[in-house]
Amino acid sequence: MNRRDFLKNTGQAVIGLGMLNALWGKTYAASVGDPTTAARAMNALGLDLLRQGTEASGNALLSPFSIQTAFAMTWTGADGATKAEMAKVLHYPEDEAVVQSSFLGLQKALDDIAKSTTERAANAKKFGGASEPITLAAANRLFGQADYAFRDTFLKTVEGVYGAPLQALDFQKNSAGARKTINDWVADRTNKRIQDLVPPDGIDRDTRLVLVNAIFLKAPWTKEFPESATQPAPFHLTPDRQKDVPTMRHQDRFGYAREDGFTTVTIPYVGGEIQFLVLLPDAGQSLGALESLVTPERLAACGKSAMKEVLLYLPKFKLEPPLMRLSRTLQTLGMKTAFNIPRGSANFDRMAPRRPDDYLCISEAFHKTFLALDEKGTEAAAATAVAMMRVTSAIMKEPDPIEVRVDRPFLFAIQHRASGACLFLGRVTDPS
Repeated sequence: MNRRDFLKNTGQAVIGLGMLNALWGKTYAASVGDPTTAARAMNALGLDLLRQGTEASGNALLSPFSIQTAFAMTWTGADGATKAEMAKVLHYPEDEAVVQSSFLGLQKALDDIAKSTTERAANAKKFGGASEPITLAAANRLFGQADYAFRDTFLKTVEGVYGAPLQALDFQKNSAGARKTINDWVADRTNKRIQDLVPPDGIDRDTRLVLVNAIFLKAPWTKEFPESATQPAPFHLTPDRQKDVPTMRHQDRFGYAREDGFTTVTIPYVGGEIQFLVLLPDAGQSLGALESLVTPERLAACGKSAMKEVLLYLPKFKLEPPLMRLSRTLQTLGMKTAFNIPRGSANFDRMAPRRPDDYLCISEAFHKTFLALDEKGTEAAAATAVAMMRVTSAIMKEPDPIEVRVDRPFLFAIQHRASGACLFLGRVTDPS
């Protein structure tokens, strides 16, 4: 989920970003366009934040979808140098209409998945497949100071494009109560997985606006991993250290490709439009070297590998990282004036009138995530997958399956296959 608080005079603002099994779904007034622009921006920013905002030697999880959604809403209210600076860091083109229509296009695609998988799951059940549909739920909201002079155009655009209505709160007189209202709203929309997104120091009496995205995804595999096949197996934490972790085993047709220095495997969720992507460095190759090679385009391409018979060993894992504060990393990436650096430079005049003694800026951006992966599927925020059906016209001997053992640190994404958009992105260095 994503949150942003913009504060009066002091240049304080908060953007709360939280994720968990989720995606958004609303009706928008703007035109629906090609989701490619939004997808590339999500992947590019996700890689930037993974590399510069997380500890390279540890597990990591973030939702490029959630973060981009919150910042896209914020960018709508920016102007001048602040808008240009944000666009560069967020990897947006100059044409704002293209950005908005692309986000709408991706939203519609994800919304359609949520609707269609109910019927597909019902049909799959007849043939012994997964009987549960994908749950995709996402929501956006603006929590603003009552009676503050937000511009009508900004409010209508954000509600029309991102489905984020304004809810009035009184930060000045009851900032603690406002924080509780926001956190309760987030918890309700993430199946209670994201709690306390905005910390006690996240808002105060100077807060004027908090922009929030909450996304939830619960996605069963197209074919579940047999629980009886799950056994402890070695996972190589480093070249010299290993531990036994619960490891699933399943032979099926998965997306598979060998690249220079790494292997990719894609595991489809019900319906095939959303998938789990694994990028596994070759034995003896470092995960850091792989991370440096991955580009937004390569992420998208890796998600469209040909289907092959694979015997896959994949560890079960659960990630629930601590709250992320994104301001420092975003400033390092070049988003400075939005945070009022140097003082007096923030320009969100399209959000609310900018006056010398009363203007808005971002004080902080909060991000929280959750993901659990097991034999049945994945619970997390945001996901993408496309399942390919095998067509055969003759009976012939099946080749031996390709064996892939995910037994060392790896990168992963939950991905919308058609656009390549990473709803979640992370690394696993220790699955236990």
